[in-house]
Amino acid sequence: MTDTVLVTGASGQLGRLVIDALLASGKLAPADIIATTRDVSKLAAYADKGVTVRAADFDDPASLDAAFAGAGKVLIISTDALDTPGKRLAQHKAAIAAAAKAGAKHILYTSMPQPDDSLVTFAPDHLGSEEAIKATGIPYTILRDGWYAENLFMSLPHALQTGSWYTSTGAGRIAHITRADTAAALVGAVLKAGNESRTYTLTGTKTHTAEEIAAIVSAATGKPLAVVHVTDAQLAEGLKAAGLPEGFVPTIVSFDANTREGKIAMVTEDAEALSGRAPTSLVDFVAANKAAFLG
Repeated sequence: MTDTVLVTGASGQLGRLVIDALLASGKLAPADIIATTRDVSKLAAYADKGVTVRAADFDDPASLDAAFAGAGKVLIISTDALDTPGKRLAQHKAAIAAAAKAGAKHILYTSMPQPDDSLVTFAPDHLGSEEAIKATGIPYTILRDGWYAENLFMSLPHALQTGSWYTSTGAGRIAHITRADTAAALVGAVLKAGNESRTYTLTGTKTHTAEEIAAIVSAATGKPLAVVHVTDAQLAEGLKAAGLPEGFVPTIVSFDANTREGKIAMVTEDAEALSGRAPTSLVDFVAANKAAFLG
């Protein structure tokens, strides 16, 4: 059973892309791909293709024995449980323990860039998860996913409507990577995973400042977009005024602060090395998603 690959969070945006890429690789029989999620009805289409679909609830550790049974390699896609401090790390630890109990030969995990030196509020969740994986003694692959290009959809469509993009990133730079390119790299890592432990950082090929991103989006959409630099406190007040739940405001602000301080400005060739293809440029991504940016 060591050739089986289990993917958690398989019904999520990244998880689906990973399952699709695993199937497209032709390296695994569909039945050797174990896709887990809380609601298996969301994976019915994959079950129809022969993928093994199982229910897994990280908040119910006892239920994970059956879900992880027979898993040779386990790819743990980090959860989005950010509403309660400590919940996400507890979920990840439950999955890691289940993988070890199931006798997994290799654990892969989607982390974030330099979680040991980051201003992002949830960085400790990722660092703690990495440490828990290493403590198992099982060979591992840590995949530190960079900032998704799709995250720009959270702010820029509204900014284009007003013509102003408020940010506290300053002159900070970031090399966005698409979810699809991230998924392709994850699959490459799954297929390469053996007895060695490795850590990769997945980024795009070029960094951009807020002004450069605004220029790219403006050129693609034909709409002007001015960057308005504000302080973290001003950004927080603006987010609150816009109706963002107050508990999430510090997290959003931490993203900008982390960028401003140069803590996510790295560029690596890891994504291309793992996937065998060059990551999509931000210019091409924006052009392909013009309609989404226009809202």
